[in-house]
Amino acid sequence: MASVASRARALPSVGPLSAGLLVPAGVLAALLVVSAYLRTKSLGDSLWMDEGLSIGIASQPLFDIPGVLRVDGSPPLYYMLLSVWIDVFGDGPADTQGLSMFVALLTVPGGMWAGWSLFGRRAGLICAALCAVNPFLTNYAQETRMYSLMLLLSLLTGAAFLHVFAFRNRRYLPAFVVFLVLLVYTHNWGLFMAAGCIAALLPCWYVSEDRRGLVRDALIGFGVVGLLYLPWVPTLLHQIAHTGAPWLNSPNFGAPIQISKGLLGGGTPTVALLLAGGSGLAVILQRQVQDRERTAIIAGLTVPLATLAVAWLVSQVSPAWTTRYLGVILGPLLLVGAVGLARAGKLGIVALVIVLGIWAIPRTFGLTNKSNAADLRNASVPELHKGDLVVSMQPEQGPLIAYHLERLGGAPKLRYANAMGAVENDRVMDWTDGYDRMKDATPAKDLDPLLASLPAGGRVLIVYPVTSRADDWDAPWTELVRRRSAQWGEALATDKRFERVAVVPPFYRRATRIGVRGVIYEKTS
Repeated sequence: MASVASRARALPSVGPLSAGLLVPAGVLAALLVVSAYLRTKSLGDSLWMDEGLSIGIASQPLFDIPGVLRVDGSPPLYYMLLSVWIDVFGDGPADTQGLSMFVALLTVPGGMWAGWSLFGRRAGLICAALCAVNPFLTNYAQETRMYSLMLLLSLLTGAAFLHVFAFRNRRYLPAFVVFLVLLVYTHNWGLFMAAGCIAALLPCWYVSEDRRGLVRDALIGFGVVGLLYLPWVPTLLHQIAHTGAPWLNSPNFGAPIQISKGLLGGGTPTVALLLAGGSGLAVILQRQVQDRERTAIIAGLTVPLATLAVAWLVSQVSPAWTTRYLGVILGPLLLVGAVGLARAGKLGIVALVIVLGIWAIPRTFGLTNKSNAADLRNASVPELHKGDLVVSMQPEQGPLIAYHLERLGGAPKLRYANAMGAVENDRVMDWTDGYDRMKDATPAKDLDPLLASLPAGGRVLIVYPVTSRADDWDAPWTELVRRRSAQWGEALATDKRFERVAVVPPFYRRATRIGVRGVIYEKTS
């Protein structure tokens, strides 16, 4: 029989606010205030390329978004939520980033529920505190992307999984199904976490007194998830075949460093979590009696480790590995880490103070000037006229450039293109067989017809990515972007029908993500 300490903890019943809830409620409120402060310091300061892609897709009609994503590479949930959000709050930088910030705040009560309901009050409070100031979440709370939603859902999915399969609380099975379905419809790495959860069934099954019941629940839970995901499978297969990630290289064995720097805020917090949290987990794992809390910790560690292993193996064949995708394992890691700190006594408290102190130091440098596309817009609009041509040499920059050029008043109606030719929808990047199309592109075939369509006096703005750091541009796609940028730039500079009018922006504020520079030419004959 499971020990009292190993049973899942229930939150106190709803009713008149008891004295026992006053302190947790006050802590939760304080954590939400701190989290909101940290996660709004750079809200709206800048948008970069990926955020332009998000806003562009979300700007399509709501029920067209799933079809539009056939040419992208993502599931539709986040973009459809963002579309509704834009209809209510607007499409400005702060408006769209506000959705991510709101979701990031939800991780604080989500973390409290996950830790408290599974491992007790102290674990819940610690998990909420970690969620409130984690730097990965702080960054992506101020970015118009799906990563804060992905982290929230991974946290809730992991907690519901442990409730159902480690603690054998079957009433959480519907919650597990809902959270996992939402996760796989948010990001494709949700499929890797689903595989990690399947792997984590093994330690649960091994110690279960009701293996038949556990297998039954697993078949029901994962089976319903599969059925609900089935409508998306044809689109997923098309994306796998035609819209891969040629801008990434296959991963090596540097995942621990990526996790330390990208997810856990660097070496000092990582060491503190490993030493103190590890000592607390060791107390649980060294128990001679096989109880459910021990099983939950083993399963809780298996989920992120198996997720990483599956993602790493898949990415050897089809590269899909970058630090921000690793956020899918951060929810389970924070939950298990909170348990370790909670069980480590005074050492856990000291480590928690160190981690929170370092994590809570505001880091705004990487958020205030992610891209200088807005500067390019301000310098370009006075020089452009109706019908002029804008060519983005990094095609995925196109939606961000179009967003800035079209959003504010006074901008003329322009035509858009990239190295592969004219663009039909300037707010959506068509990744379909993008590498092959980019490889086959030539100035004679793809640039000259565009230039020929301009009348005398017409202008063309060609926009290049700043590629000064060559080590960031050595993947198959990015290497092609560099080469095509040089080729198209030379073709325009030597075309006797055109003369250079301006370089935009005149001054370059170094972008912390991917910067842009542009040249405007006018057709003289």
